[in-house]
Amino acid sequence: MKKQVLSLAFLLASACAYSQTSYLSELLINNRQVEKTADRQVKVSFDADLSGLDMKRQQSLRVVPVIVSADGSQEVELPAFVINGTVRDKVNAREAALGNTSAEDGALLTVRRKNGTSQSVNYEASVPFKRWMIGGNLQLRGYATGCAQCNEGNETNYTGDILPPLNPQYGSPFVQPKEEEVKRRSETRTARLQFRQGSSVIQKDYQQNAKELDAVHRSMQLVKDNSDLTITGIYVTGYASPEGGFDFNMKLSERRAKAFAEYMKDDLSSIDPKLYHVDWKGEDWEGLRAEIDRQPQLQERSIILDVLNGCGDDKDACEQKIRQTVSPAAYNQLLTEVYPPIRRNEYRIEYNVRHFEVEEGKQMIKSRPDLMSVNEIQQVADAYGKGTPQYIDCLLAGAKAYPQDITAQNNAALALIEAGRTEEAVALLQKAPQDAALQNMLGVAYLKQGNTEDARSMFRRAASAGNAQAQANLKMLEDYIEYYAE
Repeated sequence: MKKQVLSLAFLLASACAYSQTSYLSELLINNRQVEKTADRQVKVSFDADLSGLDMKRQQSLRVVPVIVSADGSQEVELPAFVINGTVRDKVNAREAALGNTSAEDGALLTVRRKNGTSQSVNYEASVPFKRWMIGGNLQLRGYATGCAQCNEGNETNYTGDILPPLNPQYGSPFVQPKEEEVKRRSETRTARLQFRQGSSVIQKDYQQNAKELDAVHRSMQLVKDNSDLTITGIYVTGYASPEGGFDFNMKLSERRAKAFAEYMKDDLSSIDPKLYHVDWKGEDWEGLRAEIDRQPQLQERSIILDVLNGCGDDKDACEQKIRQTVSPAAYNQLLTEVYPPIRRNEYRIEYNVRHFEVEEGKQMIKSRPDLMSVNEIQQVADAYGKGTPQYIDCLLAGAKAYPQDITAQNNAALALIEAGRTEEAVALLQKAPQDAALQNMLGVAYLKQGNTEDARSMFRRAASAGNAQAQANLKMLEDYIEYYAE
């Protein structure tokens, strides 16, 4: 008897194994769509065409859609759908009525196959989105069972990849520099000459005047002797410190500025005297505040600043209040350490610079990139070839020479970003002018570092200023963030 039972079990198992059937290959999957919805679900929908499926009467096919990660390490099953043969459909209905389990348990839908006819299953289900689903694939796994509930075969059908990774290309445009028809440049320097009290006579042998005047001569001579430059104007401005009467100091700054200009004319007689222009400002109260800011250890500094903050138009009254408010020691420090640097003559040399050919520019950029136009610097960089070390060095020299030039800063930062030197690009742009194009470029640099929040902040600022590229970048970034958000 025992031998007969074992033999029967063996025969049933052999029959199941022998009758294993492939069904998934007979299903046609049409209109497949896998998308992330606004409520952060992944919706899977397709039409399964059963027209070519020849289903055995006693068998049932349970089809389970499965989302699998790109590396195969993670997966999630969606609700199954079941296709029954004619007999199996009746059996499953009877089992369900009796409360027994069947292949249909938990199925989203069940269909009875009518062989030889056109049939279609419209499938739609959703599961919560997970980041690992990006770049994954959708599989259909089929589980066929027969009359004795034995396994008739398992199959897997790959329907294709889903949710492709986003690779947004954020715009960071190159800006073609404009050519300067006339390259106008200027240099501003300061001469702090010492005068005897109330005097405007320049004495070269008085205190440190010889050193100051020699520095003036050298700076002027460098411009005058440079054949690449043509002087177009020399502007002298005189300033006085606040002690003493306001009107007296105005006249004193005038006399000393004119005396300084005359000295320069005599010292550099080959320069056309008509190029000199003289102005005077009298007491330099803005210069006083700036000098106090440079001296944080100044005695009674906060008291002096309070007086300055309360000053009106009467500067004589203001200076008198300072003298009366602070201690003698503090006022003496003002006289000896703060006021002297304020008494000065500033001179600005304006000149035109000739244009340079590329080969000349290759030499000039090593020593005086400030004498080249931004366009000339770009031409030299281009001659070395985009992306070469020399290309980047040229643009960095231009950015340093022209820290307020938007084009120079933009193109230097772009070159650094394209070379993978994003940390340097960020440092450069953080010190650059507050311009929408540069804010957009900084946003791109932040993204290269993986700094999404600061990138979004920069794009928003630039977009609010009307920068179209930043507006496009902001939308791409926000779409990207939402696409990957769980």
